[in-house]
Amino acid sequence: MHPLDVVKTRFQIQRGKTDPTNYRSLGDCFRTISRTEGLFGFYKGILPPILAETPKRAVKFFTFEQYKKLLGYAMLPPGLTFAVAGLGSGLTEAVVVNPFEVVKVSLQANRNVFTEQPSTFSQARQIIKTNGLGFQGLNRGLTATLGRHGVFNMVYFGFYFNVKNIIPVNKDPTLEFLRKFGIGLVSGTIASIINIPFDVAKSRIQGPQPVPGETKYRTCFKTMATVYKEEGFLALYKGLVPKIMRLGPGGAVMLLVYEYAYAWLQENW
Repeated sequence: MHPLDVVKTRFQIQRGKTDPTNYRSLGDCFRTISRTEGLFGFYKGILPPILAETPKRAVKFFTFEQYKKLLGYAMLPPGLTFAVAGLGSGLTEAVVVNPFEVVKVSLQANRNVFTEQPSTFSQARQIIKTNGLGFQGLNRGLTATLGRHGVFNMVYFGFYFNVKNIIPVNKDPTLEFLRKFGIGLVSGTIASIINIPFDVAKSRIQGPQPVPGETKYRTCFKTMATVYKEEGFLALYKGLVPKIMRLGPGGAVMLLVYEYAYAWLQENW
């Protein structure tokens, strides 16, 4: 699914029709990257997600279960418990994944041929050497990442578990699988639609600034306001189509694997 993430990031960092590197459509973006950067251009920034994905997902689901248990003492309604536990897991996940996101976005923004771009580790070293480990360096855009993951997981888990408890369980295993997959697909899609303004802000903050040496995009909500003022409301939804194409089915598969693996472990361990 990584090529869709590259395309999404490219749309999010371009600054409207006045941007000389503007992509006209999803198809134009795919064709341009393929023609000018080659097939491997779609896999720029692939190593940070590979390194981060396993601990990131482990943190997501582990902390969701822990927050859910803690919230049980607060006597909250079950529906609210799922949403708040999702929010907590998303915020925790964001802290773990943000440094990887900074490196990934900086690599994805590079339009050179794949063989000419810096390696993941040299890019990380350059970021640390130039700006350090703080909020201007390897943890740049942390507030936007917190918003992106917090909102996504809140909607993702909240919607999935609440709707799953409403729609009756099907005795047929195949239909039950499809029931869960459908709910997961809708959960990932809705969560992507709601959280994408935070995703756009994150890409702008972590990506290349319009004027080299000057920081235009600094904080999450200020970046959103700037994008809205200069480019309009729809600019906050740039990259939505490839994001949904990636996280709609991806989110469904992730929840299904989690549920079936969790049930198997409870039965066998």
